[in-house]
Amino acid sequence: MKKIYIIIILFSLLSLGSCKKFLDVNTNPNNPERVEANLYLSPMLHWMITAPTYDARFVGRYTQNWTLTSTNSTWDRQGYDPSSDNGGQVFRMTYFDFGQNLVDMNTRAEQEQRWDLLGVGQILKAWGWITSTDLHGEIIVKEAINPAKTTFAYDTQQYAYEESLRLLDAAIANLKRTDGGVNATILGKTDIIYKGDVNKWIKFANGLKAMILNHYSNKPNYKPDDVIALVDASFTSNADDALLAYTGTANDDINFYAAARDNLTSYRQTRFILSMLDGTVFTGTQDPRLTRMLSPAPDGVYRGLEPTFGIGALTAAQQPNNFWGYSSLALANASISTPSRYIFGRKSKLPAMTYAQLQFIKAEAAYKKGDKATALDAYTKGISAHIDFVNARNTDDGQSPTQISAAEKSAYLALPSVVPTSAAALTLSQIMCQKYIAQWGWGHLEQWTDLRRYHYTDKDPVVDKQVFAGFTVPTNLYQDNGGKFVYRIRPRYNSEYVWNRAELDKIGGLATDYHTKETWITLP
Repeated sequence: MKKIYIIIILFSLLSLGSCKKFLDVNTNPNNPERVEANLYLSPMLHWMITAPTYDARFVGRYTQNWTLTSTNSTWDRQGYDPSSDNGGQVFRMTYFDFGQNLVDMNTRAEQEQRWDLLGVGQILKAWGWITSTDLHGEIIVKEAINPAKTTFAYDTQQYAYEESLRLLDAAIANLKRTDGGVNATILGKTDIIYKGDVNKWIKFANGLKAMILNHYSNKPNYKPDDVIALVDASFTSNADDALLAYTGTANDDINFYAAARDNLTSYRQTRFILSMLDGTVFTGTQDPRLTRMLSPAPDGVYRGLEPTFGIGALTAAQQPNNFWGYSSLALANASISTPSRYIFGRKSKLPAMTYAQLQFIKAEAAYKKGDKATALDAYTKGISAHIDFVNARNTDDGQSPTQISAAEKSAYLALPSVVPTSAAALTLSQIMCQKYIAQWGWGHLEQWTDLRRYHYTDKDPVVDKQVFAGFTVPTNLYQDNGGKFVYRIRPRYNSEYVWNRAELDKIGGLATDYHTKETWITLP
């Protein structure tokens, strides 16, 4: 009997090593335990551009890009949805989709001296902070992504801005390095925006810096010269646009705006965007982009809905078609490739930033500096580039609208009401309204920042006209607003109002009218 026990004990001792391996449930023999640093990149680049489209369903109603066919919806009235994550996708992107993934990627890139990848990672970090703070105001920066904490203190918007600028400077320095493990081929394998071209990433970083610094327009330390110089160091043509291409196959690889995703079925264009394109606001002539960007009603007439009023008394023939160009489109039909419009196709590319957008930023900065000659030149380039952008997007997925011809483009740009014959005649309203057009449908956050910087209805003191000509705030504002305009979106409900309420309370985030509190960047 003793011999049996001895044999069992000896067998156990001999098998301890294999038992340890068998019981190590954290080891997966079929998958690597340490992911290569660059493999983190593609999903984060996808969400960098796609996450804002989720929130565009709500921000786009504050900016009056679009509205619902129903009446008195909360967001059309500059309100919000209590106990809901609506408007919280960029917040989720920053702290979850980026989150620990971005920390790990940047840490490993630095360990491997992959300075090119680290530079892109620092741009992503800056992008997360700046987009989140522009949406929500105060955000969590210093204590973010800390596994040792269960509650997280908020930082000021000023700090988030300064940290974003610091990260972009660091990114540019790293992207210029050629030592260590820098390798454009390896970076290009997962860089779904610029295919490993670090020069374009440097341009992107400069463009983002220009956009950030231009937001300081209400501050005493606003420096137009810095903004102009950064734009000049950024994109040089539409070829530099930061575009995400969609394959149009699996759900997340289909443009979020496409009919197949069914995310904008009840949305329609507004009277405001129509007024900018049909000649009502400042040209007196129909813009050739109108028929390539917007949808007519079944009777062939282009109309826009007034926010909060829905369809109203319009007959079925008079109601604007949806963004895909149809009066109705069953999901069964949307699952196949149907002709669409502009950026609303299954494979339509969506941008994070464009050359046209940056030219309007330069034009505004030059105008404020008093250099109207530079402002007019940038303004003209911005319009021209956006017309080309519209044509390009209408070819991404076999869309139905025809291309804007060279003759149409030239005729439009030759109108003195569009491009003044003298720089002295250029107005701030023209710059900002044309920028609004160029960002319609995709650049909602920058659009909203523009509107808030001018407090929605501010006038240009030079000509005593409203900067955003024709923009009107709904008269029936959301009941919690107390008659005030919206200036921020409340932080994501399921993380902050459920788990981080004490820290929210410190910044006034539990107040029902917190969304009307002006953000730091819109104040003097």
